[in-house]
Amino acid sequence: MDGIYILANDYVYDQLVALLNSIETNISPTMPVCILPYDDRLDKVRSLIAARPQVSLFENHDSIQRWEQFATEAWQSHDRAQKTWRERELPTVYRLAMHRKLCCFDGEFDQFIYFDADTLALGSVAPIFQKLDDYDWVTNDYQYSSDLKYIFDGSQADLLNVFTPETLKNIFCAGWFASKKGVFTDEILRSLLDSLKSGEADLMALWGPDQSLMNYMVLRSQISYYNFASTGTAPGSHWSSSFEQQDHVLYDKGQRLMYLHYMSVATAHFNRLCQGEEAQIPYRDLFLYYRYLNAPESRPQHFKSPDPFTQARSHITRFYQQKMGNLNYRFRKLKQQLNKTQL
Repeated sequence: MDGIYILANDYVYDQLVALLNSIETNISPTMPVCILPYDDRLDKVRSLIAARPQVSLFENHDSIQRWEQFATEAWQSHDRAQKTWRERELPTVYRLAMHRKLCCFDGEFDQFIYFDADTLALGSVAPIFQKLDDYDWVTNDYQYSSDLKYIFDGSQADLLNVFTPETLKNIFCAGWFASKKGVFTDEILRSLLDSLKSGEADLMALWGPDQSLMNYMVLRSQISYYNFASTGTAPGSHWSSSFEQQDHVLYDKGQRLMYLHYMSVATAHFNRLCQGEEAQIPYRDLFLYYRYLNAPESRPQHFKSPDPFTQARSHITRFYQQKMGNLNYRFRKLKQQLNKTQL
């Protein structure tokens, strides 16, 4: 059986509602969906899925414990991460709960697509499932055009002792990917942990730990991999790009987006917006459309200004996000032009 996994809790409730509505509208109203619990804050999530027979809650606590233990062993072998997190009084594994997305490899779906909750589904995913007939891992993003340091920040020499330059071109965003149940066997996982504990853990960047670890797992295990965006011609998916909106979906130079990812846009902005407070969110009306698709009468019609402190903080955050988004966009375009020139 094919299906979709989402990592969520009550804090991302508004985003989860929007994502589920977008899946039902743009993929299929009967597409099976399983919610992976980020933590125990699930009262609103349980109420939400009670009215949706195609949506379930992942409750395999042995699997959750298994993958959290795996992530803990992996990151405890990263001396630099341990030192940095300890100095900043952070937990032994920063954002450990994000690694619960690994539970999708133990779940009910034979083939699946994973969505972060800060995503909208905007187009058919049939090509993704079809490609899984030939590959173990499928993505559709331009992470490979971004700076490698967000995934692996070890020295170039150390990286090339482990990965080939071609392999490093396959880095991906861990907020959206497709794979298969059981693709990482116990033997593969033991081998990965042995390699990490031998010193390879230090290759991983430490501020997006789930993304760094998952990239390491995929690239180091050498499972078969395909990225629809590797040609440089696929539509984008990141909110910082300029897309055309038509009939509640987005287009990139005439090509319909498969999904829109609000990566790095704080959940607090979405929560304030849905409480009737002004919040600058890219493609705001699109998000609100899906959030209130089944309850349009509840959609806020007027938005009050936030308090001065929140407003100042939002301006600073938005300025930083826009600058980073613009820089990443220019970097991707330059890299694509250079690749075309080399060809």
